[in-house]
Amino acid sequence: MITEIGHFALILALAVAVVQAIVPLIGASRGDVAWMRVGGTAATVQFLLIFIAFLALMHAQVTLDFSVLNVVQNSHTHKPMLYRITGVWGSHEGSLLLWVTILSLFGMAVAVFGRNLPPGLKARTLSVQAMVGVGFLTFCLLASNPFLRVNPAPINGDGLNPLLQDPGLAFHPPFLYLGYVGLSVAFSFAVAALIEGKVDAAWARWVRPWTLAAWTFLTIGIAGGAWWAYYTLGWGGWWFWDPTENASFMPWLIATALLHSAIVVEKRDSMKGWTVLLAIIAFGFSLLGTFLVRSGVLTSVHSFAVDPKRGVYILGLLVAYLGGAFALYGIRAPSLRLGNGLFSPISREGGLLLNNVLMATGAATVMLGTLYPLIVQAVGGGKISVGPPFFDSVFVPLMMPMLLVLGVGPLLSWKRADLGAALGRVKLAAVIAIATVIITWFAQGGSLRLWWAAGGMGLAAWLAIASFLELAERLRLFRAPLAESWRRAIRLPRSAWGMSLAHGGLALVVAAMFGSTAWQSQSVQNQKIGQTVTVGGYGFTLKGIRNVKGPNYSAQQATFVVTQDGRQVAVLHPQQRHFVMPPVPTTDAAIQGTVFGDVYAVLGGPAGPDSWVTRIYFNPLMPWMWVGAGMLALGGFASLSDRRHRVGAPKRARAAATAAHPAGA
Repeated sequence: MITEIGHFALILALAVAVVQAIVPLIGASRGDVAWMRVGGTAATVQFLLIFIAFLALMHAQVTLDFSVLNVVQNSHTHKPMLYRITGVWGSHEGSLLLWVTILSLFGMAVAVFGRNLPPGLKARTLSVQAMVGVGFLTFCLLASNPFLRVNPAPINGDGLNPLLQDPGLAFHPPFLYLGYVGLSVAFSFAVAALIEGKVDAAWARWVRPWTLAAWTFLTIGIAGGAWWAYYTLGWGGWWFWDPTENASFMPWLIATALLHSAIVVEKRDSMKGWTVLLAIIAFGFSLLGTFLVRSGVLTSVHSFAVDPKRGVYILGLLVAYLGGAFALYGIRAPSLRLGNGLFSPISREGGLLLNNVLMATGAATVMLGTLYPLIVQAVGGGKISVGPPFFDSVFVPLMMPMLLVLGVGPLLSWKRADLGAALGRVKLAAVIAIATVIITWFAQGGSLRLWWAAGGMGLAAWLAIASFLELAERLRLFRAPLAESWRRAIRLPRSAWGMSLAHGGLALVVAAMFGSTAWQSQSVQNQKIGQTVTVGGYGFTLKGIRNVKGPNYSAQQATFVVTQDGRQVAVLHPQQRHFVMPPVPTTDAAIQGTVFGDVYAVLGGPAGPDSWVTRIYFNPLMPWMWVGAGMLALGGFASLSDRRHRVGAPKRARAAATAAHPAGA
């Protein structure tokens, strides 16, 4: 009965979404306030109905209702309770239900928190948001129904992919979807503004917090997925330019560009057409990612290998939404006034525009490398692979000048800046960056083969020190009494703290990327009990193997004692697991982080009497990858907490303005 209630609630949600898509739009065109207000009420009702459906599916999963096909295909009596709950989004149908739940959640949030929005813009935004919902609710009900029954009900189910039975994969998809789907709000604002024919500073101030929220959640989701791949797949790396990894990275790049572009619209009434275009493209990449992982065109542990006919439906939605938005943009773009926002190439606007172009070009490069093999295969050219060598040689060089500009950009004035004066403020950063390059170069033996590693570490040092110097100048650190600097720190807008945190976090991520790629040490061998293998200056001694029992698996667990210069630094317990249902073996790497890097051990299968296949790694600087990702997310949340970045919040003149940088916040 609960399953039927969920199914019926989903049908009602579709009907409400249709009303929300039509009535407020008509009301806005007629100036009818009552009709416009229908959008807010409908958005709330739609979310409640979809949430009821979501809870109904969760109930079926938790209670192991094997009369529901989705439960049969993705659960088993041996599955632990945590993965019964998170198994709701472990399948195509369930994850799509999570997708529309989050979509309706954001629609309701706009209705609740957008009280200060102009009624016409709010009504049109909620209407466009509902149009997206209509398409995906229809897809959910007609082609991906999670509430289908099976008769007779089997005694047990098929189980969930063991790779998904992990805390990382349990919590990674919701954050990723909050990012993916959250960009729908920026899309809806953009289309609503095009319908209205008005894009101004107020519009940018309203769209920024929604984009920032989506960007922050997407950052957490990508970092969570990278961490899961790092310790679960057991290959010693965290990123492989897998198409489904790229599917989340592309919208992140465009969302980053959109965040910075919206600042220019808000502050200088410039780059309006470009900003609207980025808002459309950002959600377009989210839809492209949805198509890639659900169409059956990809085979990946990250993707849902489903009927390609479903992919055709999603492709149709992508064409309809983006085609309509681009057509509207083509009609309205010429009428978007430049306003008073003319600026010199050497200015804060110029730096932000250059970074925008580089990030957009980077996203286009990633898209080309991701889709090219699919296009070649579709035209009968056979299967080809575009892997890390392509992306490393094309994408990474594009990002290097972006990092250079990122260090000096916040120090430039609006409209017209003195580049020499700005560079003078970051002389210390330049000196430290050059010293870092030289020290790194000699530390790695002056190898020409790894010149890029020295350059990467120099860029990381440049960005970190430049970000600190920019913050220090805001606080007048070392130039004023400590008490005054402290007062300035307290009064400094949280958005400024957020920017500094995010830029500093990015510097740590860059350092970890280059360090772990250039100087990773690894060894694969048949290792006997008691034998010591030395990797990266650490000794890994295999002390023994024992059998252990998990909730729904059995495992062989190794014990490694890790030493450095005769001193014990870690004890690692990697496992080789064998699941009951489905009967699939998996690895569980054991990792111990240090200040300088991760010691990392993986247990393979037996290789003879008292001998096992083992893979040992030392990954330099890897712990700083996760610290940096955390700082990026924390910077996003800090900026969101700033009242000036909340939807519709009026700007207030504060005494804190005196603490701001002369060039502006």
